[in-house]
This record gives sequence, structure tokens and C-alpha cells, in this order.
Amino acid sequence: MSENDIPNTNADVQESAEAPQAEATTATTNAPVAEETASADNPQTVIENTVSESLPKPVEEKLAAHDDFDWSVDKRNVTQYNKEEKEKYDKVYENTFVAIEDGEIVNGNLVALTKTDAVINIGFKSDGLVSLNEFRDNPNFKVGDLVEVMVVEKEDRDGNLHLSRKQARVFRAWERIVEVHKTGEVVTGYVTSKTKGGLIVDVFGLETFLPGSQIDVKPVTDYDQFVGKTMEFKVVKINEAIKNAVVSHKALIESDIEAQRAEIISKLEKGQVLEGTVKNITDFGAFMDLGGLDGLLYITDISWGRISHPSEVVKMDQKLQVVVLDFDDDKKRISLGLKQLTPHPWDVLPEFIHEGATVKGKVVNIEDYGAFLEILPGVEGLVHVSEITWANTPINAKEFFKLGDEHEAKVVTLDKDSRKMSLSIKQLTEDPWNNIETKYPEGSKHKGTVKNITPYGVFVELEPGIGGMIHISDLSWLKRFNHPGEYTKNGEQIDVLIMAIDKENRKLQLGHKQLEEDPWTALQDTFAVGSIHEGTIIRKDDRGAIVQLPYGLEGFAPNRHLIKEDGKSLVADETAQFMVIEFDRNEKRILVSHTRIWEQAKVQEQEAAKKEAKVESEKTRKTVKTIQNKVEKATLGDLSALAEIKEKLKKEEEK
Repeated sequence: MSENDIPNTNADVQESAEAPQAEATTATTNAPVAEETASADNPQTVIENTVSESLPKPVEEKLAAHDDFDWSVDKRNVTQYNKEEKEKYDKVYENTFVAIEDGEIVNGNLVALTKTDAVINIGFKSDGLVSLNEFRDNPNFKVGDLVEVMVVEKEDRDGNLHLSRKQARVFRAWERIVEVHKTGEVVTGYVTSKTKGGLIVDVFGLETFLPGSQIDVKPVTDYDQFVGKTMEFKVVKINEAIKNAVVSHKALIESDIEAQRAEIISKLEKGQVLEGTVKNITDFGAFMDLGGLDGLLYITDISWGRISHPSEVVKMDQKLQVVVLDFDDDKKRISLGLKQLTPHPWDVLPEFIHEGATVKGKVVNIEDYGAFLEILPGVEGLVHVSEITWANTPINAKEFFKLGDEHEAKVVTLDKDSRKMSLSIKQLTEDPWNNIETKYPEGSKHKGTVKNITPYGVFVELEPGIGGMIHISDLSWLKRFNHPGEYTKNGEQIDVLIMAIDKENRKLQLGHKQLEEDPWTALQDTFAVGSIHEGTIIRKDDRGAIVQLPYGLEGFAPNRHLIKEDGKSLVADETAQFMVIEFDRNEKRILVSHTRIWEQAKVQEQEAAKKEAKVESEKTRKTVKTIQNKVEKATLGDLSALAEIKEKLKKEEEK
């Protein structure tokens, strides 16, 4: 049955009345036929019919076929309307209900309570249900209360009206949050729990996020202390798509601080002395709280002397008197100074610091050209690399000096106006080059320390300020080095011979191999060309191999002279016999060959075989001649034997 079909309660009565009427009509029409049949068969029937005919007969109403049928009622007992009537009644029916849409916020009356739901009447076709869990924030709710709800679904899967009080509250809360975000109004929220990176705050019944960085102007590590507290916040960010909001308590504090800062800056003057508290220390300086306004005490303005970190002078929460050096109204920056409250050390330089005086200082800075010694805080002098030692050899200041070490030095120059001082360490001792010829004459032998190694030689120090160089070619008679580092290392002791003195340029020419006799002269006969010696291959490259020979000598064998008799080549660390094929005493060079040994042996073997064949041939020739002389007439057999001997002799000669 459709909503617009109205049932007719009289349909059953009308349908039951039609049946008897139809039967009566049929009986009246067929009466004469029945009468004739009865008179023939049954006399009693005739009597009854005669009596009935004598009674008065009712007036009969003649009806056309189906004129008495109600066409407005169908077999389902439903009355049908035409199109105009149907639209009219539909409109009347619809106007009796409230028009609502999904997601709409409406007010309704709480009309009944079940064990799990509250029944809400919003004036719609049916009442809606709201779970009792959504009333936990209001335990005193009762029947008759006015409740604001959201229409979740006008008709859910079961045909029920689905309402939600919680979603209505969330919607209203979000509207308020969006509004206060626009106006900047301060809101009150309750911190419900801690989460990753911050806290969850209930604002107007909606959960918002409070980042850890927005809790306070100071870094906060313990979030638990804020859980359960009611605080004031500003809504600083919203996300309409996911209905998410970010709040800040720090913004309120900063706004208060900004007001204080503006007041303080309006009264600031350069040179003004203020009291501040150290609130943060960094590598480049210390931040100070001036009472609602921060200022930076840069590391170079903390002390007249050099410091590597501000914590060497100032401590956290320490109260200090500082002077305002500069400030920027726009950027709200204030530069502070601490050392400016005391006189510059150069302006009150003690009398004991003068030219020619010996002072002690700490190394505070090292450069390639020298080192700075701090004599007093803020008073420094430079020791140039040329003033470190009397020696004329290069000095690396970064190897000689170490930060924090103390050294004594002589004041060479002093300029108070430009606040510069030059110092010298070497001038604390007498110049050792004044009597160099006496202490280190040419040809004398000494022991020194390797101080520096270069690709062309070794610098050796005999004593502080005295030293010289051993050229790479003067290290050994026997070995050739690609780099002096293959022979000695820095810090090792080495014996030297004074070969020459250059007093003007403060240089000594030193030798090491000259301490021994040149072995190449004595070994010239031992390693004569053609002599054979046992050797071991110690290195091998594309050109050939270096062969270690007796008496510490080394020879070189080209690749073609490393081939063995079996066709293979000698390899590294292999020991074999080598023949000297060249000996150059002046160039200190020996060429050797392993191949030449077995090649010469083969040649000698071939020559010996030739000699032996020649002797045998001569012997045969003499035998033939003897036979010819003895036999005057040769027989046929003799001629045959003689022919064989001649043939043999001929073959031997051919060989």
C-alpha cells in the first residue's frame, strides 16, 4: 500500500451486499420455468405456487449490468485518487513535518530514555536516538530537556533517524574556535593528556594540540607537570579540512614580554649601565634578561683577554652589571658589553713591560707566521717564526707552539699607541753561529736529530739553532732512494759529517755516506764484467727487476735478461745466478743477466761438439789414407768398404 492510497472501510460491507442482490435477480427471471417443471412432477409444488401468486407482488427495479458497482474501490480495499488530488494530499501530508537535511544542527526535546539511548523529538516523521554515552558530560539530563543535536542520517539502514549530540557539540566548538582564531581572543582550556611532541588541550569540548615549543618561552622538558591544569591559550593555527587546531600559551607570554620590551627600549640609551641575569650561554656569547627584554653579550665583549667560551667568565643565572653598546628599535636587538666597564689593559700597562724586558705569556693564538702570547688579559705580543730559533731552517709555528703553553720571550718592540708588541724567544740565548767554525769545523763528525724531511733531503738539528741538510744522494753509497723517508724518519738520531759551512746564510752542508769508504771502488774487481753472483729479486716492474747482490749492492736486470732456460721468467723473491754484464762505478750502476749464463753454456757446448767432430773427422781421414797406401790393388770388397768410409767422412764434414 502506498502512502497516498487511503483504505475504504465500507468496501467489505458493499461487496457482501452485492452477492444476495444478484441471486434474487436471477431467481425472479427463472421463475416460470421452475413452475412448469414443478406442476408436471409434483402436485404439492403446484399448490404452493398458486398460493404465492395470490399474494401481492413487490415492484421490481430494473438495473443495467454492473450499474450498482463502486468503481472507486479496488479489490485491495484502497480508494484511488486522480493526479491533482494526489498532489494536493501529498503536500498537506509533507507540511505536517519539519524539513531537515543530513549534517544539520537542530534542537529537540528529550521525550524518553531507554537503557542505552535517549529518544529525541525534533518534529520529524519519527523520533531519533542518541547514545547515552554522549551525555556523560551532563549526568543530570532528564526527560523534557532541550537538546541540540546533529542529523547524522535521516534514515539509516534500519529506517531510523540517526542523531548525535557529540557531533553537534564538536561542530559548535569548531565554529567558536574558528571565530577566536580570527579575533585573537584568549580562550581557556584544560590540559587532558600528554602526547608525542606536546599536550592535548580541551577547548570548548574539542581536542586541540599544544606543541612543546609553544608551552613557554623557556624550553620545557617535563610535560607531565602541565597535565590536569587549566590554562589560557591563543588559537594560532587551524586546519579546516581535518578540523584540527593548534593552541599556544607561549604567545600570551610573548605578548606580555613585548609590552615590557617596548617600554624598556623607549628608555634605552647607549652607554647606559643595566643589571641583567644570564639566561642562556652559547658558543658565541651569553643572552641576558634585562627584565622582560633580552640582550646579547657577545664573546668578544666579555673580557679584554681571549677566551674560548663564554662559560669561562659567566655562569647561568648570574647577575651582572653590563653596559648598552648598541640597540635596534626595529629588530629589537640590544648589544651589551662587560669588559667596557673596566679600563683597557693597554691604557694601564705595568712598568715592567718595556723593550728589552723578559716576559712570560700564554699561547692564545697560532698562525702560519707565528704565535700570539698573552702577557696580561688583553695585552698580547707576536713571536714571529723568524724569532723562534737561530737556525735558518724553516720552522712550522703550529708544530712548535701549543695552545695554552707558556713561554718566556724578550720584548723586542713596544707600541702603546697602536697596542702592538713583538717578542723573541731566540734572543734569550746567545747566537750560536758566532763561533760555529770552532764548535763545528769542516770534516768533523757529529750526531743530530732529524727535524724535517723533504723530497730532496733531510734537515738535521745538531743543537737548537744549529743544523743543516743531508742531500738525498749523500745518504747511502749503495742504495738509491725515491724519497729520503725510505731511509730515515722524523725524530730519529743520525750520524753526520760537516762538509761545508755557510756562516752568512746560517747553513751547514752535511753528509752521511761520507762517514764510510766508497764501497764501489773496492768492489770493482769483485763485480767485474762476466763474473757470476747469486742474487735475489727484491722488486720487479715493467722494465725489469732490482736484484739484491752480495755486499749490499743492488743490480738491475732488464726483462729480457730474466728468462730462464725453460722459457719462463724469474719472479719476485726468487733467487738465481746472475752474470755481471755492466759495472759503472761513477754512476753506481750494475747490470746483471740470468739469461746470459745459460745462453753462454749452450754456445760453449756447441763449440765443444764441433771440436770433437773435427778431431774425429781428422782421425778418419788419416785411417783412409793409411789403408790406401797399404793396398796396391783394391778388391771389389775393399772398394765397397772404402766407399762406406768416404761416405761417412763426407757426412761428418757436412755436419
